[in-house]
Amino acid sequence: MAGARAMAFVALCALAAFPVAVTGAQVDPLYSSKQVLDWSSQANIKLQNFSLTEEDGLQLLVRPEEVTHRKLRERTRIKKIEPVQQDDEALVKLENAGIERSKAVDSAVLGKYSIWRRENENEKADSKVRLMRDQMIMARIYSVLAKSRDKLDLHQDLLSRLKESQRSLGEATADAELPKSASERVKVMGQLLAKARDQLYDCKAITQRLRAMLQSADEQVRSLKKQSTFLSQLAAKTIPNGIHCLSMRLTIDYYLLSPEKRKFPKSENLENPDLYHYALFSDNVLAASVVVNSTIMNAKEPEKHVFHLVTDKLNFGAMNMWFLLNPPGDATIHVENVDDFKWLNSSYCPVLKQLESVAMKEYYFKADRPKTLSAGSSNLKYRNPKYLSMLNHLRFYLPQVYPKLNKILFLDDDIVVQKDLTGLWEVDLNGNVNGAVETCGESFHRFDKYLNFSNPNIAQNFDPNACGWAYGMNMFDLEEWKKKDITGIYHKWQNMNENRLLWKLGTLPPGLLTFYKLTHPLDKSWHVLGLGYNPSIERSEIDNAAVIHYNGNMKPWLEIAMSKYRPYWTKYINYEHTYVRGCKISQ
Repeated sequence: MAGARAMAFVALCALAAFPVAVTGAQVDPLYSSKQVLDWSSQANIKLQNFSLTEEDGLQLLVRPEEVTHRKLRERTRIKKIEPVQQDDEALVKLENAGIERSKAVDSAVLGKYSIWRRENENEKADSKVRLMRDQMIMARIYSVLAKSRDKLDLHQDLLSRLKESQRSLGEATADAELPKSASERVKVMGQLLAKARDQLYDCKAITQRLRAMLQSADEQVRSLKKQSTFLSQLAAKTIPNGIHCLSMRLTIDYYLLSPEKRKFPKSENLENPDLYHYALFSDNVLAASVVVNSTIMNAKEPEKHVFHLVTDKLNFGAMNMWFLLNPPGDATIHVENVDDFKWLNSSYCPVLKQLESVAMKEYYFKADRPKTLSAGSSNLKYRNPKYLSMLNHLRFYLPQVYPKLNKILFLDDDIVVQKDLTGLWEVDLNGNVNGAVETCGESFHRFDKYLNFSNPNIAQNFDPNACGWAYGMNMFDLEEWKKKDITGIYHKWQNMNENRLLWKLGTLPPGLLTFYKLTHPLDKSWHVLGLGYNPSIERSEIDNAAVIHYNGNMKPWLEIAMSKYRPYWTKYINYEHTYVRGCKISQ
């Protein structure tokens, strides 16, 4: 509706203002050099094929009267003109022509010029026929403009009077041939045109109205974007009913098992440094199963792969039960409860200490509760429950969790493995601790987008243009980790950020600080990111990747997931499985 109104306004202003802005001449809007004869000097005339083409529509308001009359006097023959015929296509062309011509109009004159000039009102009109034709032309112009406005009643009246005038005029060429009601119809049409002039041609008022409409539309768009952000972040935090059901049923069945049936085989492989070890920290049973299944299905030697899975107390039984029922082939798997790590306490871990503070509880649970959806979008992503879980921060304690391992490949639970990953253990990290794919192909993935460089502790120690990298698939050299005391560096920066002045909550910013100048860039084909937020990733790039990562809000197990990326994830789920089907988890 706003676009249609704007078109009407621009068309009218263009038709009205262009002659003044360009030529400065006085123009009679009722005459055309092609189609309208000198009605004041010719008694017996007819209109022939009157239709408003683009060129004629422009000349209708642009050609000066004097030029028209001069050309008409030079003619030796008078062409026969037939009655006016309504031509909707011609009206559209006139409107479009006015819009195109409006691009060159000086907006400063729009509110000053009027096509209703007194010199036209004072001209002698010796024929009612001419007056009726004049009014029909103006009514046709106003009907074009009225179609795009909300003056629907006025539009209908104009069209009705126009049709009546056409019928009354017929083949009449003199006043005597007009019906008796012609005078009354002329009067009514004049009153209606005066009303149309007042309601349709107030450029200043229309300009103000359009500006108000645009401002209102912009505000609505901003509000809707905030609401969309809030709702997408809220959806990302939720657990689908099917996954919740799956976890509960597995948990119940696990604790019904006898203790001897709860153990996994091949426990001797858990500390063998010659095997390929993976660290996976997750509270999502279905997501963890996809990571393990996809890795094993694409591994050349599955028997050499060992999965160290850590979950929380709530999902510990479910995670164990799932992999007891669905063992990963010849690979080894072990499930642990993060709450069993007694060394991971508030006296040792800064994050736990901060999470127990009054200020953090106030930030998470009480302060700045939004009253509207749009107001709640700004800080919601930093209040995601995953930032409260030690599963998310356990990645900074890998040597403490696995003290007898030399290297370990860290995987997020929102990834899918598509190729054999054993080549990563052969990559030379050149004395670095972390092997990761860099993400600084775009400027917003550099350090200054994650860290507060207005703080001197950040500005004096880090390069704002330093390249960021991705968590999700990281090869960690645990021996170098211990030598360089990476956990101690992490504790230092985490303590300094108690008031969240260096970065907002999360694990990537402290990871960038902790592994600064200690990260070896891996080839980008190892790890392709963005399937949880970027709809424009090339198909070839995804197919060639060893690991694809659904980082972002649109996780593949959520309804808001992008449908074109979801099959890469769902192909590793057996939807005919008893538990999956029982919890109504579907593709």
